[in-house]
Amino acid sequence: MQLGLIGLGKMGGNMRERIRRAGHTVVGYDRNPDLADVHSLAELVSSLEGPRVVWVMVPAGAPTQTVIDELGDLLEAGDTVVDGGNSRWTDDEKHAEELAAKGIGFVDCGVSGGVWGLENGYALMYGGDAENIAKVQPVFDALKPEGDFGAVHAGKVGAGHFSKMVHNGIEYAMMQAYAEGWELLEKVDSVTDVREVFRSWQEGTVIRSWLLDLAVNALDEDEHLDKLRGYAQDSGEGRWTVEAAIDHAVPLPAITASLFARFASRQDDSPQMKMIAALRNQFGGHAVESAK
Repeated sequence: MQLGLIGLGKMGGNMRERIRRAGHTVVGYDRNPDLADVHSLAELVSSLEGPRVVWVMVPAGAPTQTVIDELGDLLEAGDTVVDGGNSRWTDDEKHAEELAAKGIGFVDCGVSGGVWGLENGYALMYGGDAENIAKVQPVFDALKPEGDFGAVHAGKVGAGHFSKMVHNGIEYAMMQAYAEGWELLEKVDSVTDVREVFRSWQEGTVIRSWLLDLAVNALDEDEHLDKLRGYAQDSGEGRWTVEAAIDHAVPLPAITASLFARFASRQDDSPQMKMIAALRNQFGGHAVESAK
């Protein structure tokens, strides 16, 4: 099939390549002309045969709204827009309603995989009507990991991004647990090789995971994380997860504490946040701050 892809950064660029490897045609647009196949959204839309599918991979909030507004004026009835960024689920409902008024379908898709997705595939959580999902299914199949799992039609519009939001909240808590354990191991005199302790956990333990593998990668690059400042940013989904928990009276003590720990990192140079920062850089290529 043909796909228009808007946003060719760390995630979008690799997604374009993975979809092409599966034999599909991808026409990509980015504000950086060195990355783009076309030089405007109008050119992208005109390059595709109808009914069109256009996938948006730009930052949440105003950038996504601006792109969807412009697509609403360029696309035709029967076309479909996919928001694969990290939009808030309440924005999805608004976008679906706006586009539906013009006969344009909408699918929201939470995407996980970071900078490793090109080779390993991307975990996908998507929401929307079955009719619109079917139009995008070949692309979902191209992006997902091999095997039976890694992709799910999570429910109605908004369900994909809500599921990805909860996924990221869990990720916050898991990273915080590894970070706290690492700091404690580093603190005691009796443990003389913390990196190898972490490495030993990669086989046979109940806490083995891809995040643990990435922690070991980070420690191989910088054994005591001396090069990093103990500062970790939050990308928004953690806050939205806690807000949704409050709205639905669901207790999330671990996820909430992990979010607040990131806030604390902006006041002091936190040893734990060195590990959080290292992990975010390992899986997502997120920026880190160097130690002064």
